[in-house]
Amino acid sequence: MDDMSSRKSNALDLHIPAPRARPGDKPDFSGWSFPEPGATPKPDIDESAVEMRDFAYGLIRVLDMEGNALGPWTPHISADDLRRGLKNMLLLRAYDERMHRAQRQGKTSFYMQSLGEEAISIAQAMALAPDDMCFPSYRQQGILIARGYPLVDMMHQIYSNARDPMKGRQLPVMYSSKKDGFFTISGNLATQVPQAVGWAMASAYSNDGRIAAAWLGEGSTAEGDFHAAMTFANVYRAPVIINVVNNQWAISSFQGIAGGENTTFAARAVGYGIPPLRVDGNDFLAVYAATQWAAERARANLGPTMIELFSYRAGPHSTSDDPSRYRPADEARQWPLGDPIERLRDHLVSLGEWSEEQHRAAQEEAIETVRAVGREAEKVGVLGPGAAHTRESMFEDVYKDMPWHLREQRDEQGEA
Repeated sequence: MDDMSSRKSNALDLHIPAPRARPGDKPDFSGWSFPEPGATPKPDIDESAVEMRDFAYGLIRVLDMEGNALGPWTPHISADDLRRGLKNMLLLRAYDERMHRAQRQGKTSFYMQSLGEEAISIAQAMALAPDDMCFPSYRQQGILIARGYPLVDMMHQIYSNARDPMKGRQLPVMYSSKKDGFFTISGNLATQVPQAVGWAMASAYSNDGRIAAAWLGEGSTAEGDFHAAMTFANVYRAPVIINVVNNQWAISSFQGIAGGENTTFAARAVGYGIPPLRVDGNDFLAVYAATQWAAERARANLGPTMIELFSYRAGPHSTSDDPSRYRPADEARQWPLGDPIERLRDHLVSLGEWSEEQHRAAQEEAIETVRAVGREAEKVGVLGPGAAHTRESMFEDVYKDMPWHLREQRDEQGEA
């Protein structure tokens, strides 16, 4: 056989990852298996990254599907705090629903829900100290809610009205609050990860007691910023938690395109010598416990932790997206790890600390709270002509001392 014939008989074939099911197909989670709730051991916070390698390939679970808390990862958290977490998740879901609808009504330009991922932002905010610095992506608005940031100010920003704290300079969902330790959200993916690591390094260098936490989606782990940040985090033992939210879909690309077909995203920590944890992101207790463990490790000067939060994006990527074009319509309902709100509700009911009547009342209270705040925000104005920031305001908050040529331009705007 000549060389050309040999090459043809051994022709290369490029592998293109593809999801198991497309629109019109039945959701297919066959072959997926998870450790039983309570089966994963809990290491000491000083366990070496090498010894923790297996944690990248399992899944920390506390709640079973009947609401029982099992195993060593069960956190010590009061029933009052669990109720607070549940009510905040209900408030976040009600807020998301109203803001998504407001975009459809033309009251704002853009919105992104966190439907199905509420346990991640709420539980992690509760596990961190109130003054720890958060470097979020665009589905962590629950951190602000958990930290008591005014809902009306969030709506003012969504509507880009005259009381928008960002003065119309950001996309509606890209919040920022220095007072609440919530770093400005960026639409450029993964940029917040090296920023979080750098902030954590500075905190350690100045003998501060605060740690940092960053969030990004699984697709963003393919960005160079993520890998540079992982290197710095390990080398300098930065007191930081790097949270990878694996919600299965990066816009319309399933997680296999970013490398999740052949291994877990938590496994990326192994190559950097960073302890990995892989957690059921729809299990409020597991998310809380893993975050608390990682925070304790960081505060003990033991360095960073990477957490993969295994979840499912139940809604569209954004109001610009139609998920029915790339996945089965009922895939979210078939997600084997359930709904985070329902699972925490069932746990509280199993403890005798909640009831179906209380849950319905809490849902109604959350909806009414959002409705009332929405009316207040809309009185100030919604997207469009009318109540917005003046043109002169674009020159503010840029320089401590405004240069003469900008003062001149500002004054010209005032005369227009």
